[in-house]
Amino acid sequence: MIDHRRFMDVSLRAIAENRRLVAIGLCAIVVLGAAALMLVPRQDTPERRRSSRLGGNGAIPVLVTPARLADVPIYLDGVGTAKALNTVTVRPQVEGKLISINFREGQDVEKDYVLARIDPTTYQAQLDQAIAKKAQDAALLANAKLDLERYERLAATNSITKQQADTQRSTVAQLEAQVQADQAAIDNARAILSYTTITAPIGGRTGIRQVDEGNIVRASDTNGIVVLTEVRPISVIFNLPQQVVSQVNSASAVRTLTVDALGADNQTAVDHGVLQVVDNQVDPATGTVKLKAEFPNDKLQLWPGQFVNVRMLIDTRRQVVVVPTGAVQRGPNGPFVFVVQGGNKVALRPVTVGQQDDTQAVITTGLQAGDPVVTTGFAQLTDGTSVEVTSGDSSQPAGTPPKERGRRQNRPAAATEGISQDAQADRPTDNPAPGARERRSSSGAAASPAP
Repeated sequence: MIDHRRFMDVSLRAIAENRRLVAIGLCAIVVLGAAALMLVPRQDTPERRRSSRLGGNGAIPVLVTPARLADVPIYLDGVGTAKALNTVTVRPQVEGKLISINFREGQDVEKDYVLARIDPTTYQAQLDQAIAKKAQDAALLANAKLDLERYERLAATNSITKQQADTQRSTVAQLEAQVQADQAAIDNARAILSYTTITAPIGGRTGIRQVDEGNIVRASDTNGIVVLTEVRPISVIFNLPQQVVSQVNSASAVRTLTVDALGADNQTAVDHGVLQVVDNQVDPATGTVKLKAEFPNDKLQLWPGQFVNVRMLIDTRRQVVVVPTGAVQRGPNGPFVFVVQGGNKVALRPVTVGQQDDTQAVITTGLQAGDPVVTTGFAQLTDGTSVEVTSGDSSQPAGTPPKERGRRQNRPAAATEGISQDAQADRPTDNPAPGARERRSSSGAAASPAP
């Protein structure tokens, strides 16, 4: 009996101890669960991202730029090759030993500058012989003239026959012709002697020397002594499509067309020239026509044989409405823009684009100067949406030439102010893909949007 009671007491104590352990374990689980809920961030739902994007008042932040009036130039773009205005291969005209070279490679020389000299000894001797021959024949002629005077006096008194006087007169005429031939021989020998001094036929820059001093040179030498190129001024020959020939001819009949040579970035004009001539025929193989422009090239930015991107100012649209290219959107019914109206609400307004490049678009109908248009933040916009306006810098001035074709504009940093990183990651691209934008052909007409 006593053992049974002891057993019951031990069992009850064991049960109580187990209950305490279970209670302690449950409390620990509750504490750990609460701590985990506090440490784990709340799930980022679309509603949360939308709330972050719209801000506390529900307005969509956008970047706005007013439409403005500007003069917009119209350019025709082409690729050409720089060509020296004049190129001369300086060759010797007589054979002989090259005794001196008087120029440095790459030197700018004036016309008639002495480039080299050939040994003149032989040719000087030939000139001296011709001069001596003329003196000999001139002495014979003088004696024959004296004899003719005597024969004429004697023939007048019938002391000699008239035939003798006529024969002497013929001898004088022959000697006079001989003296003239001697003078021609002298002139020829003097000209040949002058060829031993090689001068520059044009002003220009010397190239790499083709022959060294001391060599025997001949007129038949293919390479010559040096090549002279006139690079100031310089010409550029470029091609344009045959469709713009009439436009170019009409514009050139009114004024002199200016042509810009572009640098490696295809934006900076390294030199400014004028159009000289339009070729008189179209190349049937390529459907293009050649044009030639001349540039002063004072800073030697253009070099013979260099490929050059050129743009030719064909016309200027005066005081037209322009907006940044990014403001123009496209839909099923054509291009449109979002205009901010009273109460900071946007209105979808269809427009007609007359010309467009990577910087700005010319709006022919649908906008007035000063209308505020949205340039960034189109993802959530519809007609009548409330917006939070952020003023942005306007696009480049209208006189600025178009940028390199195909180059995308950088998105303004101000458009993302006040938007969280999560909202930006969830946000679709504001501007349409480059292929959907209207591109400018070299004829000045707007091309159809790419599919």
